[in-house]
Amino acid sequence: MIIDLKEMTLLAAIFRELLKGGHISRRDAELYAQLNTLQDAYRALFKAQGFELVCDSRGFYYFVPEQMGAQVNKTAQRLALFTFILVEHLADQGRDPLSVLDGGSLGRDELPGLLDKYSDLFVQAEVASQDELEEKIMRRLTQLGFASEEQGVYRFLAPMHRFLDVCLAVQQDRDLAASLHSHLPLPTPALGDDSESASAAEDDDEEQQLARAIAAERAAQEDLQ
Repeated sequence: MIIDLKEMTLLAAIFRELLKGGHISRRDAELYAQLNTLQDAYRALFKAQGFELVCDSRGFYYFVPEQMGAQVNKTAQRLALFTFILVEHLADQGRDPLSVLDGGSLGRDELPGLLDKYSDLFVQAEVASQDELEEKIMRRLTQLGFASEEQGVYRFLAPMHRFLDVCLAVQQDRDLAASLHSHLPLPTPALGDDSESASAAEDDDEEQQLARAIAAERAAQEDLQ
């Protein structure tokens, strides 16, 4: 297909957010609107660079890099574990996990109780204190577009369904759910690279990859002329 790069006015911002393993959802109104309008063009451009642009019908976009395959990284394990813990915790309290994790909220003041109740699981994820819980899990949830935070309240966004789908499936099998208390990793969606020095890709690397993608597309269009 012929891609008009002039129409893709938010290409750099979209690419940067997706490349770091983030999600673009309705809360990112401008980016989300352009992806919806030019979805085929963006998918083709990113595909040429080895990235699969996924549009979830529940209203969010994310990258699945081809080279990662089924690899599960440490951040994905932690976030999946936290989602499983939260599903269990909410069910024990008689609260509907789906209503909380699908647009609902969790107060920062609820974190100490979660940490105490599921300390054995959190230790396996290298989370031993509330500071580590907030740094390694809650901050990553907000950075990657799974949640937002305002005045001590975490509100969960549509991309949480990537973990919620897995956890609710596990929850249907109580024997398997019980086994998770001693076995990691959980089955989890693949996220972007999580090396400690690359919570977000370096700007130079992002710009180089973006430049290569644009150059390749322009070359392809020139060949067709």
